[in-house]
Amino acid sequence: MTMMTNPNTLAAEPLNATPSDYDAVRRTVELITETWRDQPSLETMAAHVGMEPTRLQKLFRRWCGLTPKAFVQAITLDTARDLLRDSASVLDASYEVGLSGPGRLHDLFVSHEAMSPGEYAARGAGLDIAWGFHPSPFGDALVMATPRGLAGIAFADDQADRARVLADMTARWPRAHFHEDAAATADYARRVFHPDLWRPDDPLRVVFIGTDFEIRVWETLLRIPLGRATTYSDIAETLGKPTAARAVGSAVGRNPISFVVPCHRVLGKSGSLCGYHWGLTRKRAILGWEAGLAGADI
Repeated sequence: MTMMTNPNTLAAEPLNATPSDYDAVRRTVELITETWRDQPSLETMAAHVGMEPTRLQKLFRRWCGLTPKAFVQAITLDTARDLLRDSASVLDASYEVGLSGPGRLHDLFVSHEAMSPGEYAARGAGLDIAWGFHPSPFGDALVMATPRGLAGIAFADDQADRARVLADMTARWPRAHFHEDAAATADYARRVFHPDLWRPDDPLRVVFIGTDFEIRVWETLLRIPLGRATTYSDIAETLGKPTAARAVGSAVGRNPISFVVPCHRVLGKSGSLCGYHWGLTRKRAILGWEAGLAGADI
């Protein structure tokens, strides 16, 4: 299989990123977000985060395979609109597992199942969920897993933010039994955040815990390929509920498996980023990181 990852431009070990690395990236992305129309220089960005320009350039390129200037271009409104071109037909198309490039089913090669309505109605009763925090390209990642597969991914800004994020996720299944076990979730973290481990012959197994409607929305999100996007209204049309865009938006916002189920690829009709449960700066960072994977050809 031909991988789309360029080892010369993408960090070989994204899990080695330190919190301070992502903090510098996050602050750079925030500056780009506020000033992209002015096309800020590398020197301006470096001064903003208190780094030498050469160091920031190397860090940013190692982080996502793009220079800061290329990242500016990757998140402009025009590019966001390009992501949405023919968004409805993107969802109508059939993507075969094993295809390489931006048109394949999903870059993590996800195999998924859903808990039964009765299991969901029990609000997690009898369900055992292991959790652990792990470094990721987008800050600390909370990874949650059941014996049946990956059940949750969330993001914390820093060590102090971990308690809030854990409380947010555990509240979704209040009757489940949760226990910290970073060793049990470490393999999922590696599989999710190392593109070299995205393999069609060894799909990442996830389990959806939600209502029937939410699961249908999340399954639809898996059909959005890397380097493309869709809208809430197009998802509603695809589901045969053209007036349910608001309900779709709520289901997208409740997606428990961030990044793997790419809710970050849902934009407003104009190309606006709209909301993201873990912050718009992180949404921009993820889209830019994916642009690096796709060779910025978005």
